[in-house]
Amino acid sequence: MLSDGGKLSVHGKRGLGTMETFGITGQMMVLGIMSFSSSRKTWAPSQSGFLTLGISRNDQVDTTAIAPFVKDVLDSLEFARGSAKSTWGSVRAAMGHPERFQLKYVAVGNEDCDNTKPFYQGHYLKFYNAIREAYPDIQIISNCDGSSEPLDHPADLYDFHIYNSADDLFLKKDTFSRTSRTGPKVFVSEYAVHVDGDTSKGSLQASLAEAAFLIGLEVNSDIVHMASYAPLFVNDNDRKWTPDAIVFNSWQQYGTPSYWMQTFFGESSGAVIHPVRLNSSYSGSLAASAITWRDNEDIFLRIKIVNFGPNTVNLTLSATGLEAGVDTSRSAVTVLTSNYSLDENSFDDPLKVKPVKSGLASAAEEMQAMLVPYSFTSYDLALDEYGELVADM
Repeated sequence: MLSDGGKLSVHGKRGLGTMETFGITGQMMVLGIMSFSSSRKTWAPSQSGFLTLGISRNDQVDTTAIAPFVKDVLDSLEFARGSAKSTWGSVRAAMGHPERFQLKYVAVGNEDCDNTKPFYQGHYLKFYNAIREAYPDIQIISNCDGSSEPLDHPADLYDFHIYNSADDLFLKKDTFSRTSRTGPKVFVSEYAVHVDGDTSKGSLQASLAEAAFLIGLEVNSDIVHMASYAPLFVNDNDRKWTPDAIVFNSWQQYGTPSYWMQTFFGESSGAVIHPVRLNSSYSGSLAASAITWRDNEDIFLRIKIVNFGPNTVNLTLSATGLEAGVDTSRSAVTVLTSNYSLDENSFDDPLKVKPVKSGLASAAEEMQAMLVPYSFTSYDLALDEYGELVADM
């Protein structure tokens, strides 16, 4: 059914920080430091690492015995960051990489801040102080969640993980709208829809919930510094986790709908965020953001909208204070949807759910939009020259 004619308005300019979307990270516990650092160098110039701190799933070392673990971490950091003449930096150089790796972020532990692991706080401070003294520029990430209340220990960022049903993840899109703007930034290092009925091996519905959550991160990018989907790869013959972004076997591969969604969001990192106001009877099933961003040649006003409901929604898109004309010849619309919300990609049909891009002849400061059920739509309005969305509605 068609909705009553709602409206989405983009207005004002709000100077926010940028959020680096590192795309997709994998579970790489089995990689050595050299392999891990070299692969991360290929994926992103600013590398991050997770270090073990004497705590495992079923065992932990008392804080009084943690010194050897701290030394091991400092040796590892020297291997990655030290001079080629240092003890461990020389080992790296002998392996063919005299240049230092650009390791800028270190997470102390992984999901270790909970009531079953009483030594985490003590361990964390030992590692924090040692790393801060040796490498004051490295950003240190705590495992403790600071989204609802302040941390009781120093940190540059805190790690936030969320695996949930599609409905719940969609509702979590406003999580960081209520987070304090003082204190550490947020690193959402793991997120995905992870409920069998919602995702199976990676469904459209899952990717739409993740897109809405990503929109929530994007509009709160003054506090959310980085985000990464997890996991990256899965061997179809040895599935340990579902879903994953890329599925492969010995001779084939395909991207899930979530892969396509993450790729799309990643291409416009470092944009300027603009406030958005939604006015529709279907607002409860919509998520939207607006940014201005530049590719290699053009500047765009990009309006992204998730329709997470079963109804077609008609909207009027209105941008006010746009200090540049809209070039219809270079504008485009991209839609990711399918016939059914639980549709998936597969080896037999690897592109069943994928983004489809087409021209947007109706591009203008005010235009009509129709959002089909269970869809992600992005309107890229090419700007004649660099312009800003300024006050007000």
